[in-house]
Amino acid sequence: MSTKDFVEKDYYKVLGVPKDATEAEIKKAYRKLAREYHPDANKGDTGAEERFKEISEANDILGDPKRRKEYDEARALFGNGGFRPGPGGPGGGSFNFDLGDLFGGTAPGGAGAGQPGAGGFGGGLGDVFGGLFNRGSGPTGPRVQPRRGQDVESEVTLSFTEAVDGATVPLRMSSSAACKACSGTGDKNGTPRVCPTCVGTGQVSRGGSGSFSLTDPCVECKGRGLIAQDPCEVCKGSGRARSSRTMQVRIPPGVADGQRIRLRGKGAPGERGGPAGDLYVVVHVGDHPVFGRKDDNLTITVPVTYPEAVLGGEVKVPTLGGPPVTLKLPAGTPNGRTMRARGKGAVRKDGTRGDLLVTVEVAVPEDLGDKAKEALEAYREATADEDPRAELFQAAKGA
Repeated sequence: MSTKDFVEKDYYKVLGVPKDATEAEIKKAYRKLAREYHPDANKGDTGAEERFKEISEANDILGDPKRRKEYDEARALFGNGGFRPGPGGPGGGSFNFDLGDLFGGTAPGGAGAGQPGAGGFGGGLGDVFGGLFNRGSGPTGPRVQPRRGQDVESEVTLSFTEAVDGATVPLRMSSSAACKACSGTGDKNGTPRVCPTCVGTGQVSRGGSGSFSLTDPCVECKGRGLIAQDPCEVCKGSGRARSSRTMQVRIPPGVADGQRIRLRGKGAPGERGGPAGDLYVVVHVGDHPVFGRKDDNLTITVPVTYPEAVLGGEVKVPTLGGPPVTLKLPAGTPNGRTMRARGKGAVRKDGTRGDLLVTVEVAVPEDLGDKAKEALEAYREATADEDPRAELFQAAKGA
């Protein structure tokens, strides 16, 4: 496989999976497509054969975690039209772009020398490939790169009803933010120097396989790109300090106990114009005295009398936050039978509701009045010849 193919081919599109697909999703997509386009199933179809080769090639890259990582990094660095060799391919032929456009001005020594972008390649390529060529340095000196804020994790406890219907809750969180004492510079006087090791990028290159290198956070400046000459006493030169804030967080309906919700851009603020991190909220759900939950369905146990179970009847059942529903109890309903009230459960992701699962429990009274006791004695005499355990003993003997 050529470097050009490695950069330009979108293997995620070939398999029909998103860029954040798991290994299991990639494997499933590959197997499905391989069965569909396998040459044995498409004899004489050259188009299917070429498609099968393309699918196999995509699986070779994305199915190997190491090669997939290299592919993603190469695509991020060179993909999306940022660096495309011409017909000659890498190392040969001509490139299909103009050097003046690429470097943000004219080539050194050419027409327009002395104009912005001339001689030192001050824009264009330096902006795009700052981490690859001279670590982003140009005629005005090294450029310090933006830095993304940290991800923050917090917890929230909801009532059973709030978890089912959704809720907006105040959440107090603590995260790192720009130090107010030094305005985020890390230097007491606000004049930090650019890190000489990473030249302000916060990253250092290390050799990688193939035609590109990998990057790691700079150890000397801890990824900041700056080093304090006179460290701030508050943040100890880090440029970051702890900050607390309260924000209103919307918890979607139908959230489950232990679920982890991601809120993009709600984490710690970035540095030097970098994006904020993400906020991860772990949800804890309290119990309900009446209702339980099973996936998108709510559960409830309803006691019924012995005559209701034997003769049948209508039973009113409470719902969560709504009017009660009436269920028709068939005659001869056994203890433990579960019936379904549709649309009375928890809210699903698509806005519809699950069901309410009603389990019948025959209630046995502890005390009987004289009249009820006489009626029950009469019933026992009327059914004295019936033995519900007869089949049980016969089956035990047969075993």
